[in-house]
Amino acid sequence: MKIIPALIFFLTISHISLSQVKVLEEDQVPGKGNVSDLSWMVGYWTGPGLGGECEEVWMPAVDGHMIGTFRMWQDGELVFSEFMNMIQDGESVSLKLKHFNPDLTGWEEKDKWTTFKLIEMGSQEAYFSGLTFKRSGDQLSIFLSLIQNGERKIEEFRFTRTSL
Repeated sequence: MKIIPALIFFLTISHISLSQVKVLEEDQVPGKGNVSDLSWMVGYWTGPGLGGECEEVWMPAVDGHMIGTFRMWQDGELVFSEFMNMIQDGESVSLKLKHFNPDLTGWEEKDKWTTFKLIEMGSQEAYFSGLTFKRSGDQLSIFLSLIQNGERKIEEFRFTRTSL
């Protein structure tokens, strides 16, 4: 009989995690927003993710662009890094990024990038298609939808604002 409460708890937690990420349908128009409204993300953030340690840095917006970097390492060795550009895209915002191996070889083709389109944003949260940012005080939670072995999985990053 102890299995049923545990199963209900697991299904509830799984549903909560999956609901943290929204997906923009192909015929759906991206949400309206302004890059400058994401100033709450500016800073140096550190914490666990993807089975290792991660850090993310966001700089203030300039000319409709908010630039960020990400790196992940495991057992003291760099696994990969990202260059991110939050851009003003008409009346909306898009996050474009490129992944790099430790030797700086790119995952995406030279003229390609991974793009997340805005769905909606609030005063301390932003929902992009497949990616969510939520801030609470000095905590930044990021939820990323991944497909692994044909199944959808939500990777959660719990970052703390840190001094450089």
